[in-house]
Amino acid sequence: MSRRIDKRLPALLLTAGVIGVLGMVIQLWPDSEAQQLDTALGQRAIPEQLEWKEEVDERFQQGVMMLHAGKYEYAVAAFRRVLELSPEMPEAHVNMGFAQFGQSHYALARDFFRSAIELRASQVNAYWGLAVSLEALCDIAGAIAAMRTYAHLADKDDHFQRKAQSALWEWGAQDAAASDCQKT
Repeated sequence: MSRRIDKRLPALLLTAGVIGVLGMVIQLWPDSEAQQLDTALGQRAIPEQLEWKEEVDERFQQGVMMLHAGKYEYAVAAFRRVLELSPEMPEAHVNMGFAQFGQSHYALARDFFRSAIELRASQVNAYWGLAVSLEALCDIAGAIAAMRTYAHLADKDDHFQRKAQSALWEWGAQDAAASDCQKT
């Protein structure tokens, strides 16, 4: 009997890296629009808002670095603070989901990925995280649905498309009765 190699952790780390980079880009994008709007309206940011924004950015970056380093407990702490300061930030929900996934808290991870999707339905990496957390929870049908959404929303040249198609093929080929999936 052939033993299947578990590739979820390397895929998770690679995904977390992409999420971190995308998170930084997304974090910076609204700033330029807000600055243009402030300039057009002749307004300036209030110092308290700048302090708040700086703390959110700093904690977010700390969380991303801890996630990349595999220090999931520290990443959770950083993203918890980000979510206290900015609860409507879908990128923080996604990254908290990956931090929880890294600690094998699959149900919590699933919940954070779902909340990110509720905040922004186009948050592509949330669907990937939702799929892998549902797989870990033995909800293969849910994992397939989430991964199909990821594959549909992601750019066609996204290097994760190939992995998504592979996962879909693998999950679709599984016989539910013969599945060796065990909930933890």
